[in-house]
Amino acid sequence: MRALIVTTVKNEGAFLLEWLAHHRAAGFTDFLVFSNDCTDGTDAMLDRLAAMGWLCHVPNPGPWPEGPQWAALKAADGHPAVKAADWVLVSDFDEFVTVKTGDGTLPALLGALPEATAIPLTWRFFGNAGVVAFEDRPVTETFLRAAPEVLHWPWRAAMFKTLFRNDGSYRKLGVHRPRSPDPGRMADQRWFDGSGRPLGGAFVSSRIFSDFGRDNYALVQLNHYALGAMESYVVKCDRGRANREAGAFDMAYWVDRNFCGTEDRSADLLGPARRAILADLKADAVLGACHASAVDWRRRRFADLMREEAWRALFGRLLMTPPTRPLSQAEAAPLLAHAIRAQQPEA
Repeated sequence: MRALIVTTVKNEGAFLLEWLAHHRAAGFTDFLVFSNDCTDGTDAMLDRLAAMGWLCHVPNPGPWPEGPQWAALKAADGHPAVKAADWVLVSDFDEFVTVKTGDGTLPALLGALPEATAIPLTWRFFGNAGVVAFEDRPVTETFLRAAPEVLHWPWRAAMFKTLFRNDGSYRKLGVHRPRSPDPGRMADQRWFDGSGRPLGGAFVSSRIFSDFGRDNYALVQLNHYALGAMESYVVKCDRGRANREAGAFDMAYWVDRNFCGTEDRSADLLGPARRAILADLKADAVLGACHASAVDWRRRRFADLMREEAWRALFGRLLMTPPTRPLSQAEAAPLLAHAIRAQQPEA
């Protein structure tokens, strides 16, 4: 079985090797990585990894009318790596697939859901937990505080990325789900959520978020380390978003994701395998040097940004803002009602 992750990257060299090690340990066999405008050496690391047979690296220079991510996905539609894959997932470098059944691998997940043609992997937000300084430590071992298993707001917390069988039922890739469904194949689709419940209706054709008020993580979740250390978040804000239509990273993005009330060590299941693979990658002379250089670049970039008042103000707000309080179901109910009404056509 060939399982492929398609991703886009800019200035993620400090995190690249852990992300790859985690997903290889999880059972993904192939990676198709598009890079753009890297100034921290990520592109050089990807070239070395491609030479080692670890992945396919495709430079993705602009301009991009719809942003670098959509340009990459359109190019990926016809790429040989996509055509050869049995299963495909479009994911980002702050997202870690975390299987919670069996041995924590993709084969264990598919074995638990043998009829599945698609599995939406719902985000589980991991908060900052007061970590200020960026350090060269694994993300999965640093950030262990997360949102509760049932979160009633914000609605984006229920968004997912879709692991799907690459059998031609969908003809285009999308950020959150496969697109351009073949009408003649939709009756054969079998979608299951992260807790193994069957899904139908709009999930098969267009939906990009899971049901609210349910535990969608019994079998698998998508650990979303969207914030990281405060210093690293400032650098992330400076980098900007991959999707042109998405808003900028700012305090609103931070508050919507900084949930720290629940300890979650689900990524520990792959810890031994992940650490062994990561050590092998860092042992390569070229990759080891590039990784160290990318870590230094991130520290220097933060120091440079601190010369400007706007970035110092953002850093100060991060320091002053406490972890986000989850809303109760009763508190979130009016927000959800307003959101539903906003989607309905006016009379």
